[in-house]
Amino acid sequence: MSDDKTLQGQPSVNPGYAAGQMHKAMETAVTHPDQTTRDRAEAKAQKWSSVIQGLLSGALGVGSRQPLKDKPVWATLEVVTGGFATGRLLAGGHLLQHEEELLLQIPNPAAMAPREVLNRYFLSEPGFKVLRERVLSGRYEINVPEEGALPVIVWLASSGHLEAAEHLLQELAPYFAELRFYPAWREKPVNSGARVLLESAQSVKSRLKNIQPRPGISAQREAIQVWLPYYREVIGLFLETVEGDPPSIRPDEAGSWVSPETGKFHVEGGWPCQKYPADWQARAQRLVQRYRETRATNTRCSRPEKYGDSFAQLRAYLERCAADPKSLTGRDVGKVRLILARHIAKYGTPGAEKAVEHEKRQQAQIAPPGFHDIAAVVRNRLGVPDADSGLESVDALAEPISATEAVQFNVPAGTQIPGSIVRKASRCLCATADVLIDKGIISSADTLAVLIPQFTSNAASAALEDPVARTLYAAVYRAFRRRRSLLLLNLESQVKLKELPWIAALDSLKTRHQSAGEEAAVTLKEVAMLAMRSFPEAIIPNKLLKEFRALSSTAQLNLPLVEELAADIFMNAFSPAFIAAAKQAAIYLKGTLYERYFELDPDTIQKLPDREKKPASRWPWSSSKEEGDPLAYLCTARSGLENSANWSVARNGMVIEQAQILTTHNLAVLFRIFELRSELQPDLSGMAMRCFEWICRRQQVKSDSWHAKLIKLKNTAYAWRQMIFFLSLLPSEKVAEFLAWAKEHLAKQSPAFHERFTPALLGLEAAHHGKSPSTGEGCRFLGWTITQHWLLQETKSPATDTAAAS
Repeated sequence: MSDDKTLQGQPSVNPGYAAGQMHKAMETAVTHPDQTTRDRAEAKAQKWSSVIQGLLSGALGVGSRQPLKDKPVWATLEVVTGGFATGRLLAGGHLLQHEEELLLQIPNPAAMAPREVLNRYFLSEPGFKVLRERVLSGRYEINVPEEGALPVIVWLASSGHLEAAEHLLQELAPYFAELRFYPAWREKPVNSGARVLLESAQSVKSRLKNIQPRPGISAQREAIQVWLPYYREVIGLFLETVEGDPPSIRPDEAGSWVSPETGKFHVEGGWPCQKYPADWQARAQRLVQRYRETRATNTRCSRPEKYGDSFAQLRAYLERCAADPKSLTGRDVGKVRLILARHIAKYGTPGAEKAVEHEKRQQAQIAPPGFHDIAAVVRNRLGVPDADSGLESVDALAEPISATEAVQFNVPAGTQIPGSIVRKASRCLCATADVLIDKGIISSADTLAVLIPQFTSNAASAALEDPVARTLYAAVYRAFRRRRSLLLLNLESQVKLKELPWIAALDSLKTRHQSAGEEAAVTLKEVAMLAMRSFPEAIIPNKLLKEFRALSSTAQLNLPLVEELAADIFMNAFSPAFIAAAKQAAIYLKGTLYERYFELDPDTIQKLPDREKKPASRWPWSSSKEEGDPLAYLCTARSGLENSANWSVARNGMVIEQAQILTTHNLAVLFRIFELRSELQPDLSGMAMRCFEWICRRQQVKSDSWHAKLIKLKNTAYAWRQMIFFLSLLPSEKVAEFLAWAKEHLAKQSPAFHERFTPALLGLEAAHHGKSPSTGEGCRFLGWTITQHWLLQETKSPATDTAAAS
């Protein structure tokens, strides 16, 4: 984001970020060794090119919830990293394969646009009948929300809601030529319920197919299987021409092959090229020809011809001898003799015991099958699954290679499946979220957030009486949750599900609100507890918060849930939910360790004026309580930045972090409404310990870039805050036990980290005893600062701004 003022006095989006991303993608597209990666990078570069063109031309209103002014706000946009829209609509663009196949079956007498033909087909009698049958059976697939629009119209019309269907049709008709309002077909209905699926079996098969042989291993395998046997044949052929004993190297008393006086090898034995058996020349010619043919068929890792390479030299001498043995000079014969002597001294005469043992060792090196070979076996075990189905069990995928598979795939029977391949294959396991977490398939709160819509969609649709409508609503819900968020300024909100006209039509028919609300509340509580138990060190990610808000709305709880804000586009103002959340947290944590550690003033927080509307942002930032957002002013004061009006990411980060402290970033709100203190009481000590272990482990991960160091600092500080929250709900004696354990755990870490991090633990201990964390050698651990952070004191920043990037 640029810190220059625009004509309107507001910050603008800097196209330099998009240009940097495009350059990075283009560089990968040109230099990366893997073709698949190059193709992905090229596609990414094209997307960023579209972003830049839209920014420069003004066609894209970046920072707005409606970047394309001539398109409806509900249209699903293609969005790249950072929330930039490319200008492409995901339900538009080129026809997909299933559309082209259907189009061939439909006459087009009016010469309409292809997509309009398809949209209107499903409103005709035959098309309506086909779509209605699919809707009733659930055999359809909705990948973007727009694909559920015509199915909703069909259901409305079939259920007697003709007026609603007509109204919705009129709203969608202007976009028939451009957008796809119909789904693709499925052979089987989508499974619904508490089980979730990270990745389809078909997708996992594609992922396993992308496992390629490692170039180094392929080269080694080719060298041992192809070129070394050939080299030994050439050695053997030249040894047939030797008069006397085979040449070899005689080391001196010190074991050296080369004389220190002359710098020459101690070669002894006979000389080659002195006699030629009757068929020698013909056999040599055949060997030369075989070499040429072998190089032509082994193009991937063919042996290079390098100057000074013994193999290349001896092969060249063989070619000359095969054509005319007299063409070799005495110097040439001497070189052949030296090559033979060095080979025999090191590996033995071909066929001798020493040479045979060496060959066995080489074969043993390449005996283990490559990961790509094993991946082919696992792919075969997956069978031919439906496009988006998973497996009930993945145990069979991890079984050792069977005798039948050994013959079929040329992989030794009994070979164990490597853990990395098992983990990839296990991504298609269909099970409950807690099972996937236990197995390590869901490894983070962000991954959990991706999966949650698969069963929260059922709670969102529960108020509809008709099961067909519930299934349809849930399918659109899941597709909507896959939409990527836009970069927004001025506290604008993302497009909401209820803004989709076809969802609004279904919402108006909801009747079972009480039971749906109860189901949504139970689901919200269960997911919140699952996230906290499983990933206590992580704040609730924004994507998961979307689900929490939807469930909260359905349950009519309307919780003040707050998202993580991006420091680079923060405009010194918070939404009304932040003040409401801060007030609830102040009440919930009054008199606790959390209040003492962060030195909160509950009375000041309770006096913050409630807001029904979003506060107006100001540019440049104002620290005046009267002119700006009162919560932003309080957070600025707590950060010690009252007299600093200069804009910077670090300054914004410090203010945002104070807001996270005051609100506990949703922990207090969720614990309070669902009485989680009693529910999670047996887990709180363990959750705090896991936070501390994660902090120690993460802090000691080496980071090459300065940006990575700052991200690590920010995330570990957030985990520290979560840890203190959990400790604050424990009795004092339990906190003392934790502190004793934490000291022991810290003492087991590296001496450098132990010394660096001890002040943080001393600060926590001081707060436990009712003192300021800054007492003595202690300090308060925060993640953002505009000066050098004490945890990074051994590393110099490339700039004065040393805060963590958002």
